Amino acid sequence: MKTKFTLALLLTLVLILSGCSVATKSDSTGNKAEPSSSEAPATAPAGEGTPVNIEVLGMSSNESDLNIVRDQLTKNGFNVKLNIQPDYASFKAQEDAGNFDVSLSGWTTVTGNPDYAVRSLFTTGGDYSIQSDAELDTLINKAAAQTPEEYVQTYKDFEQRLVFDEARIAPLYISLKSQAVNKEVLKADSVRLSKSRALAWEDIDFIDTAKRATTPLILSQALSNLTSLDPIKGNDGSINQLNTNMYVRLVNLTDDDKITSDASLSRNYSIADGNQDYYFILRDDINFAKIENKKAVDTGERVGGDDVVFSLDRAKNKDSVPDHRTYSLHEHINKVEVFTDLNALGSIKQAGGKGTVKEALEQGLEAPISELVSDKKQANNKQGKYQVVKLTTTEPFPQVLNYLAHQSAGIVSKKQVESINTYDVATFDVNKDIPYGDQNTVTEGDKYDNKLYTSGPYILSYKNDYEGVFLKNPVYQKGTDNEALINQVNVRFIADADSTLSALRSGEIYVYYGVPETKYDVVEGDSKLQLKSIPSNAMSYLLFNTKNRDVANSTDLRKAVLYSINQDEILAFYKGKKIKAVSTVSPLIDTGNELKADPAKVKEFLAAYQAAK
Repeated sequence: MKTKFTLALLLTLVLILSGCSVATKSDSTGNKAEPSSSEAPATAPAGEGTPVNIEVLGMSSNESDLNIVRDQLTKNGFNVKLNIQPDYASFKAQEDAGNFDVSLSGWTTVTGNPDYAVRSLFTTGGDYSIQSDAELDTLINKAAAQTPEEYVQTYKDFEQRLVFDEARIAPLYISLKSQAVNKEVLKADSVRLSKSRALAWEDIDFIDTAKRATTPLILSQALSNLTSLDPIKGNDGSINQLNTNMYVRLVNLTDDDKITSDASLSRNYSIADGNQDYYFILRDDINFAKIENKKAVDTGERVGGDDVVFSLDRAKNKDSVPDHRTYSLHEHINKVEVFTDLNALGSIKQAGGKGTVKEALEQGLEAPISELVSDKKQANNKQGKYQVVKLTTTEPFPQVLNYLAHQSAGIVSKKQVESINTYDVATFDVNKDIPYGDQNTVTEGDKYDNKLYTSGPYILSYKNDYEGVFLKNPVYQKGTDNEALINQVNVRFIADADSTLSALRSGEIYVYYGVPETKYDVVEGDSKLQLKSIPSNAMSYLLFNTKNRDVANSTDLRKAVLYSINQDEILAFYKGKKIKAVSTVSPLIDTGNELKADPAKVKEFLAAYQAAK
């Protein structure tokens, strides 16, 4: 259940930009660029034998971390080879080819719940998992069914096995989440900084509000190769923020990770007694937008219950599209349906004994529920005619709401997607078949044929190597507080932190989302910029290869690497702007576990490894 990001987002540090942080396959995975590598000669600790060779894979954007790790490993008796790739595509190609012992990876829990922090990454067969450990699977599933009070111990046991018993990962740090805003151009308070959710564009406003209609809001992101504009086909830094702003969801996350109906497709939601049935009462003021002559126009099609059922059914079904990358986020969904029994709705008790589901759904409505309709065209909220969607989980699982707030649960048009995805999934040919959301269809040139239908506040008109141009959905909650304020958003593709910061300072972009901690001083020294930062849900770690390398078979070798990592040194390098971590749940739960560097243990485990060879 996660969309992961093994470094893609993986802390290009702009990694937080999205969200997600997830190890995802890139359309450019086949990139044949030669790796850049460097070796640091090591001398074994006094009295020891030949240094142990180890290859560390990473991206150039994480070179500082790679150098720190190299130095710490070298100091502890390793002969380190750095395999440094220029971008995520080439990094992923090397990782998929198994050209590493450990890779510098990262994960951002963009749903704000601990299950997301572990399921895709560490379950057998998970979207981004290279692990196969029955005990880890058991612990992850056990915690998923527990309350927050109960699951702390379970996640502590999970960390114990993952990190200390098996050394599947070696933790580095938790990052801060930050943004820098040009406060001379934008109302700084309108640019939200959320712990988990990607940047919401519809709230952002110019100081001079007359610019809304004529001046683009200019943002940036590092990755220009977009995995997919189909929300279920990717979960990485190339599309998390983009898809979040193009597709509405049943619910959203507040800035501090609470579930809310604000700016979502639902006016209210309710959990029935037993925590297995979830009800959502839908808005009737959102239509899908499309592009004609590179302009955003109304399709005339309302976003409704049939689209919700279709979208979530395909989200949970691994075989609904080729290369489905987010299905594990939604595997707890059992059934989604349009619910039309008004009498039953009034008799279903709400979880916690606080009245009925109907009473909960009616809170704050402009008109009480007089009729539930199956046809979205018949819904009329002002007349009390509503659509209600019922979602049933495979077991009691309140964390399902967090997943419904994720971009992969974005609502697509059933009619449009079915008209485009006519291929056979089992025999899908990437060279011939063109799926919904293929970035080539929105890229300027001979293949441009934009067929996106988006339900959110914005739609992508076109992109090139320089930027993507997004236009306001003219029929998204028009006349409400949720209507987008600025007509056009340009997302510039700027690969590195230094260039992005220069663009911000020169006025070429107005927001730098995901400022590296090493650049804080520069931002704070510029009078026209405002820096805001909070602890994030992004965690960086070393991931061990599980195939064809000694680290795959030797727990001793992995533990030698683990206890070489000195987080105090890492925090010192970043001047205290990183936070200690143990696992990907560390940003969410304090389990009490802690990794402490221990050269004596390194010596012991290396000796055991060498003796067993």
